[in-house]
Amino acid sequence: MTENFEALWRALPQLIDGVLITLQLTAGGALLAIVVAIGLGLLARFENIVLRGIARTIIELFRGTSLLVQLFFFFFVLPLPPFEIELPAVFTGILALGLNYGAYGAEVVRGSINAVPAGQWEATTALSLSRTQRMWRVIFPQAWALMLPSLNNLLIQLLKGTAVVYLITIVDLTAELNRLRVQTDVYFAYGLGLLVYFAIAYLLTLGMNALETRAKHRLGQGGKWRDTITTTPIPDMKGAGQAA
Repeated sequence: MTENFEALWRALPQLIDGVLITLQLTAGGALLAIVVAIGLGLLARFENIVLRGIARTIIELFRGTSLLVQLFFFFFVLPLPPFEIELPAVFTGILALGLNYGAYGAEVVRGSINAVPAGQWEATTALSLSRTQRMWRVIFPQAWALMLPSLNNLLIQLLKGTAVVYLITIVDLTAELNRLRVQTDVYFAYGLGLLVYFAIAYLLTLGMNALETRAKHRLGQGGKWRDTITTTPIPDMKGAGQAA
């Protein structure tokens, strides 16, 4: 065991670099994914069949194909004729993660908007709000609070999805753990990996819980900041799950 910790100490700078690359991929992929999710989610609700068809095609394409195959396509196929587009490895990873998880997120956005009670839509019509005002001032804030738990799940999935990028030469946390495994035993290296990934995922969950609490506060639906770090369920839109 002493030899394992000595090897870990020697590899610590490289492991920290790997963690930073994983965080960079997670943050970049998540930002791209939320833009793609909101854009495609809204477009998929348009009455225009062409716009709705374009959105559905992109969603099904990236949702229905493997993340690994998309990653290999962007990294190995795009530089070849007739495309001849060569992208940096990290950017390729962010692009594949953002498009893949953004496609899943688009369905979350669309479903959450559809879940806003019909009375809210009728109220916006009675107030003579424009289409844009109706969406961004009344409907989307309520849908945002509804979609955050599902987006939290996708964010954790995205973090774990970064583990495949070492296959396109990116030296992330998983790649560094594979190197550490050579100097230590398998249980030590991958046990450490489990702990590091869990710690990052838990911090992301706390952040998303805080966003959900803030969104519900703005809607006047309760929820306290301390709920984000306790096991107390955050009240849902109807107050269910609120502590007695």
